[in-house]
Amino acid sequence: MASFNRVILVGNLTRDIELRYIPSGQAVSDVTIAVNDRRKTASGDWVEEACFVDVTLWGRNAEVASEYLSKGSPVLIEGRLKLDRWETDGQKRSKLRVICEKMQMLGGRTGAGGPAGSSRQSTAEYESDYDSPPPQYQQRGAGARDAQPTGGGAGYEDPNIPF
Repeated sequence: MASFNRVILVGNLTRDIELRYIPSGQAVSDVTIAVNDRRKTASGDWVEEACFVDVTLWGRNAEVASEYLSKGSPVLIEGRLKLDRWETDGQKRSKLRVICEKMQMLGGRTGAGGPAGSSRQSTAEYESDYDSPPPQYQQRGAGARDAQPTGGGAGYEDPNIPF
């Protein structure tokens, strides 16, 4: 039987990231993200619920997250589920968490006056390519046309249109 273990979450960090290194020198960070859900009850009222998910970031993902993200930052996490099991005082315990394989920082940039200070300024520089639309989406001069006419309008019956 085949199996598939893939999780994609979009949420906000619940606290600042604490980066640490294991003896082999690899970076690791355990974070929690809040994934909000809004649904309508049978009575027609809207209810908001938050699901808190523990995520483990490894390597470069952990380093980038600790540098650019802070409490409340929106993030997309893609990874796999892992069940941890242990015993404490004779009681068996278990916890499900996500092992992050891909991370995408979401949201807009903020200036140096933002909550994370100068590290947010680095984010702004990193995202500066997204400040203006690509050339194909920038406005052109008057009379420029993006598409061919599709019916009924002026020029529709023009024999020189190549379609």
